[in-house]
Amino acid sequence: MSARRLLQLVMLVQASAALLVAWMLLRHGAAWWWALLLGVGAVALVRLLINMNNFLLSACFASATPAAYRLDLGARLRMLAREFGASMLVTNWLMARARAGTRIYPDSRHPPVLLLHGYGCNSGYWAHLAPLLDTARISHATVDLEPVAAGIDDYVPLVERAVEALRAAAGAGQVAIVAHSMGGLVARAWMRSHGRARVARLITLGTPHHGTALARFGLGANAAQMRHGAAWLRQLSESEDAATRALVTSIYTHHDNIVSPQTSSELPGARNVEFGGIGHVALGSDPRVLAEVMREISALAARSGR
Repeated sequence: MSARRLLQLVMLVQASAALLVAWMLLRHGAAWWWALLLGVGAVALVRLLINMNNFLLSACFASATPAAYRLDLGARLRMLAREFGASMLVTNWLMARARAGTRIYPDSRHPPVLLLHGYGCNSGYWAHLAPLLDTARISHATVDLEPVAAGIDDYVPLVERAVEALRAAAGAGQVAIVAHSMGGLVARAWMRSHGRARVARLITLGTPHHGTALARFGLGANAAQMRHGAAWLRQLSESEDAATRALVTSIYTHHDNIVSPQTSSELPGARNVEFGGIGHVALGSDPRVLAEVMREISALAARSGR
């Protein structure tokens, strides 16, 4: 099952639950609008509790937060609100409707950008970055990594086809890759199989380069490979040389609620860029993170061989 179909099913379950709550309240004499409001609110509350639980679980395995990134209670509540809002928007609307696509700008001076999403997601995750690429007239393409629960190496042929299709459409020798979470591991696995010659830059957002303790709660071969200290991750690291690592920019947050320990996103030999006060899903929509991604991509124009 695709992530889109899975999320549509989740939306159907949520809508059914909201209507069930509303029906029960109507039977007890509540006004229809009040019953419906409480039904939707009950579903939203469950989703909020799931988000809160992720933060609590990640805290159990968290790396030490540097003093400059420690948050007071108000900042933590704002971060929770932003992560909850981002999760609701992405899963209930953006990814449930998304399909992979390509946008080509023949006059672009930048290498085209391939966007790779993370575990359980699809190309809809990039709904905030894609408009910025359009404004800058940077060619880009998304790819849906399916099946959802496949092994990470199983996605390598999908990436290879997407890279070649994007290079051909844009008339480019190299591509830049921006990847969220598991997508960063997929990109590294692709480079292990196909080399780095066609990569101008790999920019990862919240990628568990050394694994995450929360992967033990995930389903599928890919979740098992992302467990903290997994053999697959060690073998991937051992396959990389200094030149490969130098192509990587790893952007991460010290308050990631999925990647824990959070310093798992630090990749030796790469350019590591740290943030605070941002959750895992919100990395794809946070203005500070998006600005950093665009700076990385813009810097490639001067070095492009096109």
